[in-house]
Amino acid sequence: MASLLGASPSSIFTCPRLSSPSSTSSISLVCFGPGKICGRIQFNPKKNKSRYHVSVMNVATEINYVEQGKKFDSKESARPVYPFAAIVGQDEMKLCLLLNVIDPKIGGVMIMGDRGTGKSTTVRSLVDLLPEIMVVAGDPYNSDPRDPECMGKEVREKVQKGEQLPVIETKINMVDLPLGATEDRVCGTIDIEKALTEGVKAFEPGLLAKANRGILYVDEVNLLDDHLVDVLLDSAASGWNTVEREGISISHPARFILIGSGNPEEGELRPQLLDRFGMHAQVGTVRDAELRVKIVEERARFDSNPKEFRESYQAEQLKLQEQITTARSNLSAVQIDQDLKVKISKVCAELDVDGLRGDMVINRAARALAALQGRDQVTAEDVGIVIPNCLRHRLRKDPLESMDSGILVTEKFYKVFS
Repeated sequence: MASLLGASPSSIFTCPRLSSPSSTSSISLVCFGPGKICGRIQFNPKKNKSRYHVSVMNVATEINYVEQGKKFDSKESARPVYPFAAIVGQDEMKLCLLLNVIDPKIGGVMIMGDRGTGKSTTVRSLVDLLPEIMVVAGDPYNSDPRDPECMGKEVREKVQKGEQLPVIETKINMVDLPLGATEDRVCGTIDIEKALTEGVKAFEPGLLAKANRGILYVDEVNLLDDHLVDVLLDSAASGWNTVEREGISISHPARFILIGSGNPEEGELRPQLLDRFGMHAQVGTVRDAELRVKIVEERARFDSNPKEFRESYQAEQLKLQEQITTARSNLSAVQIDQDLKVKISKVCAELDVDGLRGDMVINRAARALAALQGRDQVTAEDVGIVIPNCLRHRLRKDPLESMDSGILVTEKFYKVFS
């Protein structure tokens, strides 16, 4: 039984059986650790048979809600994270990440660069800066109590019935997707046996459900199976994940910021997949000797005493967090002139960019940048800063062209906006 439930025998405790005089079945409660009831095992003796029919119920669901309810009282109880404010250089990558946190509808970031340039460290350092959001307590999809588009089916039904929902405030979640993950682990799976025997849709949520209204990070995304990449990008674009198994269909909200990183030496993503990422950041190795020394020294300080190092950057972290929160709340008030919109589309047309995703992402990124800087009006300078990251990965590759595509975009921008 321990192997079935994924726990060691020493961590499972069985409470006394509960049975009624009128029933031949008995129920035992199964606990993982003292006082934590996670499920029950029912024994049903069959007539004229020497065996018992054993069914395990509500184990996975209860474990899921127990995990959802856990809250750390101290950040130091978890693995220490390198502060975002302590990252030296890599301004392009940091800006793309911040803009996506301010406006998740930009569509995520693809970060490509040399190995050992801090791609994974920078992405994971976002955890401390993520603002808090309101979620329905105990809901596996992090449902928004005020937005029906971000609600799971059960929560939406309760809202329609007029029931009062328990609401808590929690930080935006960041989910790491391992390269070896299966489609069932990513999308979720349906318990076919329970569906057939009991007639209920027993759905075990996957990583996409956990990442709803948060961030999904895929390290070495260019090594991920193409089919899984398609699933991720489709869910990120539509905002919903649909699981189809044996004639049963279940959908749930999956609105997340998709962040991928990789080393171009290990292979490129297909162009149609690259186009689904809102922005593309190119990361290079720092060549300045003094900067390299500073990076090495800062990392050594962090490794020797993470707590003290994090405290030294606490003021800068709080200031940046407040800046992000203010920008998110003021984003809807930021305006962009019609003249700028026309010039943005003209740049895209002259660069022969396929589709209209490039136009939309540039508009959104420019508005997010203006909000980050505390302005309510987009300028041509804002457009010039974000346009290389929004179009670099959308240009058609010319095998004979040695110039970086970001430089081509910048040259076209100055030509049109001059």
